[in-house]
Amino acid sequence: MKLRSIPSDDGFCMPAEFSPHRATVIIFPERPGSWGYGAEPAQAVFAEIIRHIAEEERVYVIVSDKTEKKAEALFGGYDNVILLNIPTDDSWARDVAPTFVTDGRDVRGIDWQFNAWGGSYDGLYAHWENDNALAEKFCGLAGYECYDAQHFVLEGGSVHSDGEGTLMVTESCLLSRGRNPQLTKEQIERNLCSYLGGKKVLWLPRGIYNDETNEHVDNVCAFIRPGEVVLAWTDDENDPQYPLSKADLDYLESVTDAKGRKIKVHKLPIPDVPVTITEHDLAGYTFEEGEDEREVGERLAASYVNFYFTNGSILLPQFGGVNKASDERAVRIMQELCPDRRIIPIDAREIIIGGGNIHCITQQIPAAGRNASRSDE
Repeated sequence: MKLRSIPSDDGFCMPAEFSPHRATVIIFPERPGSWGYGAEPAQAVFAEIIRHIAEEERVYVIVSDKTEKKAEALFGGYDNVILLNIPTDDSWARDVAPTFVTDGRDVRGIDWQFNAWGGSYDGLYAHWENDNALAEKFCGLAGYECYDAQHFVLEGGSVHSDGEGTLMVTESCLLSRGRNPQLTKEQIERNLCSYLGGKKVLWLPRGIYNDETNEHVDNVCAFIRPGEVVLAWTDDENDPQYPLSKADLDYLESVTDAKGRKIKVHKLPIPDVPVTITEHDLAGYTFEEGEDEREVGERLAASYVNFYFTNGSILLPQFGGVNKASDERAVRIMQELCPDRRIIPIDAREIIIGGGNIHCITQQIPAAGRNASRSDE
């Protein structure tokens, strides 16, 4: 059922990702312009991620007529994996699946408007009707009431919540001309707080260099607990990422959260060697008319901040090859920062060449209740 009210009016708000989950939503990949070589390499990585998550919580895997049989063969024996056949345009569940909110008893979804990261201004593909319709269809099939927010363009990867009233976004994304150019910054902020139950919005200036989403926050900075974040970083002042991360650090050190706390910032270095598109990568794609195309040597927005909290673990991107030492450093830092979590390294290069990473392909459904157990209800 599509709800016309506002979540905050009903007492609903967005919990932090590190809070208990009821389930995770993932879309099985197939788009030829995102996932090369028939999507088989990407499907193998998605399958690994799905299996890890299914050890701890339910996973809804969205499939198509084309991918349903393969997904059934891969996950047919998993009680915690549920397949739903819903048409999509690509596999970025973070951005096109509902954003879920709870009042401590019930869980509901929010159906934002999706326009392929910029619509006619700078969107990444020409047709996104299926993706824009996904949130409402998912809620109907999975049994969740759904708030109608189709008047407001927003992707799930463009906002983080600490679960205690603080929301975090980037100016580069939410103020871009391809999102809600008819609204002022203050109006955008009011929409965020109304729909997500926020009390204060932190506006980071920038995201990750060359991030084609107009620099989503989930690739550059993430809450690991209330009042604490990890920030993508480089010490190399000649790297184009340096001024972006430095601007964010300066901002974070100058503000407080909704509870009046200073933000504790932990630096999480990006890969020492840029991750780029190779000739082999490019040969595997088939691009549609109007779709953003890749090129050899293109620097990808590789960041270890694009991790995903499960109920007991952190799925952490790894890029391999010349970045082995960088990968190991990221694992070590995250384990020190989150000693109560199991750090699971995932070879995520096949995801980043599609344009995002582990956080971008996952969307959590929170468990209802502040003291809810970390399991499906």
